Amino acid sequence: MQSAPLESDTVEVEESKPARTKRSLTGYAKVYGAETVVLTPHIISVETDLSRGLHTFTLVGLPDKAVEESRDRVAAAIKHAGFESPKSRNQKIVISLAPADLKKEGPMFDLPIALSYLLAAGDIKFDPAHYLFIGELSLDGKLQPVRGVLPLVAEAKKKGKKAVFVPKSNEREAALVPGIAIYGIESLEEVIHFLNTKRNAKSKSVSLKPAPQTKLVPAAAESQFALEDIRGQESAKRAAIIAAAGGHNLGLSGPPGTGKTMLARALASILPPLSFDEVLEVNSIHSVAGSLRGELMTMPPFRSPHHTSSYVSIVGGGTNPRPGEATLAHRGVLFLDEFPEFDRRVIEALRQPLEDRVIAVARAKGTALFPARFTLVAAMNPCPCGNWGHPEIACTCSPLAVERYRRKLSGPIADRVDLWVQMGPVDLPELGKKTERGVETAAARKKVLGARMIQEKRYKKSGKTNSDLSPRELEDLVPLTKEVRTTLEKAGERLNLSPRAFHRVIKVARTIADLDGSDQISESHILEALQYRERKQ
Repeated sequence: MQSAPLESDTVEVEESKPARTKRSLTGYAKVYGAETVVLTPHIISVETDLSRGLHTFTLVGLPDKAVEESRDRVAAAIKHAGFESPKSRNQKIVISLAPADLKKEGPMFDLPIALSYLLAAGDIKFDPAHYLFIGELSLDGKLQPVRGVLPLVAEAKKKGKKAVFVPKSNEREAALVPGIAIYGIESLEEVIHFLNTKRNAKSKSVSLKPAPQTKLVPAAAESQFALEDIRGQESAKRAAIIAAAGGHNLGLSGPPGTGKTMLARALASILPPLSFDEVLEVNSIHSVAGSLRGELMTMPPFRSPHHTSSYVSIVGGGTNPRPGEATLAHRGVLFLDEFPEFDRRVIEALRQPLEDRVIAVARAKGTALFPARFTLVAAMNPCPCGNWGHPEIACTCSPLAVERYRRKLSGPIADRVDLWVQMGPVDLPELGKKTERGVETAAARKKVLGARMIQEKRYKKSGKTNSDLSPRELEDLVPLTKEVRTTLEKAGERLNLSPRAFHRVIKVARTIADLDGSDQISESHILEALQYRERKQ
């Protein structure tokens, strides 16, 4: 006969009452579940109290509709697991989800509610103190996958839990966190037979092994487009490499069909893989948002929302705040095609994440902070029809329409974009030239990775890039020679650079120097950085 798992752990069981029979109508038990509020994980105590009286089944602790409906799912699942249904017993059932002032959402409390009831009724016996249970139950007792498992497992480890039971479909995601046992289960019956130490003639032993820790194998981002697929846009490709190396924001302007979208996707493919801590962070966000599908993400995410997307879908928010596309692009690339066509509120809302790397969503109960450390790639046409300035095709837009179109991009937003590139029409003969697949992309990826390693060594912090420097850090860590500063100041006066633009030119120049392997910023680095500042047409 199998003993309870982790039997070396001696924990006080909240069972001070005498032993109960299988059909006891009174009892108390506590097990542990969890949920995420915004992006913050919380351990939830699931307490069950049984007493004699007319049958009632009450859930307290601010449950939402999905949690309220768990009463029917749990009752059916318990019946199909071979135990008497709570609805057939003449008893009062009160299940409390604590802390009581925290709103409980979603079906992930089904499993801990079912186990808490069975433990209180004396149908099963085990020590729940060091376990965490997460999962939605089907009516037949099968476990359904839930979202937000990864941050919950990380929180369980912090709180000293020894093992977490999750649906089998969430096992690989949960096993990414080291130092805690993860059990992937397929049904309520399976976990009961594994944990239960109360044996009878009908009991059976189930052997479960903790899932092996998930091994990450970083691989280059697979993209339909590569740098060598983009013809005749050498200046734009150079800007994309600089943007990837230093985490700088990139603006692309040009007629339709000149390769703006291709370049944005190619930029994402040359970014270095995420570190382990970044993998945990990024996958936790996508797990909570429910957008984690299939394999875990080891490369920076690439998000490309349509220009008709709503304000909340981009920025995040809602009655119960959820992350938007800007947060889903955290540590990766946010590509906004047809940038001026986005709602003006969306464009202006990007000021905060482009500056502070977070998005604050204020509500009456408090402010939710969403991480939003992304590289912005904004693509736009020079005018509504896209042909303004084209050497051969005439623009059909009125001057007023062109002016209105350009005014959608405000000065403060344009000032926060480090690199502006004008992409012109491509000569058709260029498209027929043969290129060796993957060579240019691999060379660019190597340059970007080398520059990132230089920055990590300089700033002594993993993942920190030149674009993250504050003015104080810029002054302390990126010194300029007298000649270089004089050149920059004279150019800044002629171009009417704002203090923010002035500092951003230095950051871009520092990245260019890193790509060249230079310890000092030279005059040529400053001049190249200056040519990427926006020019009035």
